[in-house]
Amino acid sequence: MEINIVSYQPQLAKAFYDLNIEWLKHFFYVEAYDEEVLSKPEKYIINKGGHIFFASRKDTILGTAALMPLKGTDAFELTKMGVSPKYRGLQIGQKLMQHCIDFAKNNNMTKLIIYSNTILENAIHIYKKYGFKEIPVEPDVAYERCNIKLELPL
Repeated sequence: MEINIVSYQPQLAKAFYDLNIEWLKHFFYVEAYDEEVLSKPEKYIINKGGHIFFASRKDTILGTAALMPLKGTDAFELTKMGVSPKYRGLQIGQKLMQHCIDFAKNNNMTKLIIYSNTILENAIHIYKKYGFKEIPVEPDVAYERCNIKLELPL
């Protein structure tokens, strides 16, 4: 299956929201912080120097991921990664992650951070496969569900 990675455009905001909300409801629940960021991706990600990418096939959006600058640091959070249930298991998330890593390196970003939860064993395994290492989670982390933090120096 040929998959293209495309950058954010305003008409894709609904797909960004829908994919992430579905993923959160499937694995966890939607936190207030999630709702705020997902409903205003331009305000919280794009306008702050971040990037949102979509995996697409023809005119169908299959998945999404974002690079969001972390305030007060030189790091970007690899975040808001979700794949449509119909297309899970096809390594679309890995393609999005590799695109984000390559993009970050090509744009001189110094490190990527992932906030996650250890119940997502497969995801944690994939993050580590790509070179992310576990580091301590700060006490004031924005996500209630977060119990693991990973970092990839670039």
